[in-house]
Amino acid sequence: MPDDDARLNGDETLTLTVAGGIGEVAAAEWDACAGTANPFVRHAFLHALEASGSAVSQRGWLPQHTLVRDGAGRLVGAAPLYLKSHSFGEYVFDWAWADAYERAGGAYYPKLQAAVPFTPVTGPRLLVRGELDEATRERVAGALADGLIRVAQRHEVSSLHVTFPTHAEWSRLGSHGYLRRVGVQYHFANPGYADFDAFLAALRAQKRKQIRRERREVADSGVVVRRLTGAELAPHHWETFYDFYLCTADKRFGFPYLTPDFFERLHATMPEAVVLVMAWRPNGHPVAAALNIAGADALYGRIWGCAEEHRFLHFECCYYQAIEHALANGLSRVEAGAQGEHKIPRGYLPVETYSAHWIADPRLRAGVADFIERERPVVRAEKTALADKSPFRAPA
Repeated sequence: MPDDDARLNGDETLTLTVAGGIGEVAAAEWDACAGTANPFVRHAFLHALEASGSAVSQRGWLPQHTLVRDGAGRLVGAAPLYLKSHSFGEYVFDWAWADAYERAGGAYYPKLQAAVPFTPVTGPRLLVRGELDEATRERVAGALADGLIRVAQRHEVSSLHVTFPTHAEWSRLGSHGYLRRVGVQYHFANPGYADFDAFLAALRAQKRKQIRRERREVADSGVVVRRLTGAELAPHHWETFYDFYLCTADKRFGFPYLTPDFFERLHATMPEAVVLVMAWRPNGHPVAAALNIAGADALYGRIWGCAEEHRFLHFECCYYQAIEHALANGLSRVEAGAQGEHKIPRGYLPVETYSAHWIADPRLRAGVADFIERERPVVRAEKTALADKSPFRAPA
C-alpha cells in the first residue's frame, strides 16, 4: 500500500504512512516511540526478524508498519503490523473463524496482524513517543487505533488482529470498535524474594519438597547448567542452540520459523538482553538450552531445545533458572511463554492476556462477537480454577 497522507480524524497535525519494512524507519525514531522496557518492540529485534528472512512476505509476513507523524514530520506513533496469508506463529488462535468464514464463501486471508511475530509476549502495540505531553499521547494513541483500521480498509482485508497488547491498549481498542478477547498465560511474580530459598519458603511444604527433589535429581545426574549473557555468549553457543531448536521443532512436528541469521543478528545487536541457559553432560557435551530475553523489569522465556531427554532438565532450564536470574537481577516477573498448566506447581500462576479484533464483514463480526462473549466467562472461570491450584502457602 502506498503512503496515505490523508489527515487522521480531521486532525491537521497528524498524518498516517505505512512502511514496507522496519528498515525503512530510522532506529532512533522507532525506539523513541517503542521505549526501552519491552525488548520485543525494539527496532533491533524487529529488524533481526525481518532482515534474517524469518518474518518476510515469502513466509507469509509482509511488513506494513503503521506510522503517525506530526506536522513537522517527526515520528510520534507507530504500530508493528503485518499482512498475513496464514495464522501460524501468532498464539491467539483464529483457525475456527477462518474455517467458518471460508465455508460461508468468504476469504479470510489475507488479514492484518499487529503483533511481534512468533512472540506471545504482552507488550505495547500502539507505540507513542515518550516525551509527549499526556493530551498529545492520547491523541496519537487514538490515531493509531483508527489508523490500523484505515490500513485494513485500504487493503480490503477480512480482519485486523492486535495480539498481546497491554490492558490499557486493549481497553482503548474496545472504544474504537475492536472486539476484545481474553486468554491465559503463566507468570512468576517476584514480590521481593531475597533468593531462591526465600521463594521456596513461600511454598507449601509438599511443593517445596517437589521442586528441591527435581533440582537435586538434575544435579545428581552430573548435568551442568549455566546461564550465559552478554560477552559470555559466543558463536558456537548459538550454533549449538540452533541445532537444539531444529531438533525440538522436528519432534513436535513444528516449523522452525526462525533462521540461523536471526540468532546471529540477535547476538550482534542485543547481547545484553539475551539470557541463554545451557546444559552439558559431565564430559562437556551440550544437551539442551533455553533462550530467554530480558526486559527492563521482566525475563521472558522464549525457546527451549534439546538433543537428549533428561528427567526434570526442562523444568530446571526453563523455570528454575529463570526464577533465579529474575531474583538475582531484581526483576519483578518471569513470563514463561504460552500454555502449560504444569507451570503452576513451579510457581507460575495464571494471568490474563489480551487481543483485539476488527472484522470487516458484519456477518463474520457478529459471529466472532458472539463467540468471544461466550468464551470470555469460560476463560476467566478456568483462570480462577487454576489459581486455586497455587503452590503458595495461604497468607497468615
